[in-house]
Amino acid sequence: MVTTQDHMPEANIYNFQGEIKGKLKLDESIFGVAIKSEIVQQAIVAQEANSREVIAHTKDRSEVRGGGRKPWKQKGTGRARHGSNRSPLWIGGGITFGPNEYRNFSKKINKKVRKSALRMALTDKAQENKIYLIEDSFIPEKKTKSAFALLKNIKLRKLKIQEKQTEEKAKKSSHAKEENILVVLPKDKKEYARYFRNIFKVTPISVESLNVVDILKSKHLVMPVASIDAIAKILNK
Repeated sequence: MVTTQDHMPEANIYNFQGEIKGKLKLDESIFGVAIKSEIVQQAIVAQEANSREVIAHTKDRSEVRGGGRKPWKQKGTGRARHGSNRSPLWIGGGITFGPNEYRNFSKKINKKVRKSALRMALTDKAQENKIYLIEDSFIPEKKTKSAFALLKNIKLRKLKIQEKQTEEKAKKSSHAKEENILVVLPKDKKEYARYFRNIFKVTPISVESLNVVDILKSKHLVMPVASIDAIAKILNK
């Protein structure tokens, strides 16, 4: 992660054919901030924890079926005393201290800290020149073929169109070498997500859902020019 900024952040604006039509100076308060790794790390940990699903669940003695009757009388049998055959001591009994669905892994993070981390992640991409702005006409046809052509024209894809595949097939494929791309869409272009999501290693996301983890997992950010204003509107609230 780059941590210094020597000049005003800017990004190239491309048309569908991949030609550079100009440059856009980016808001320094969003794309040119000082990067503090501890804040970014805090945001990542909180996001991963809050998205964690609690699946494992074991039943304790109060949840296991049966055990209402005392197995045998208290005295006179010569055996150890027991009050229920669903005690953790018995086979088929309840589990003591096992995982349960009531565990809570969520972590709180201040809104200001989350926004700061988002600014830092965007700054990192701006400093590495990994932000590709597209004219607002975006793609001429509402098709995956057209979405792939855009990525190929701006030199982010070299091979023929390849839809998402299983992880096992992907590892054997030459497409596994392709870099991850995050396509950030403004509100009026949300429907374009369907044309990008079938392309291998391309993740479409709305401006409202933009987050630190997805930005840092991706090598490149591709977005219409309108997304820049939408991001600024959210982060400057």
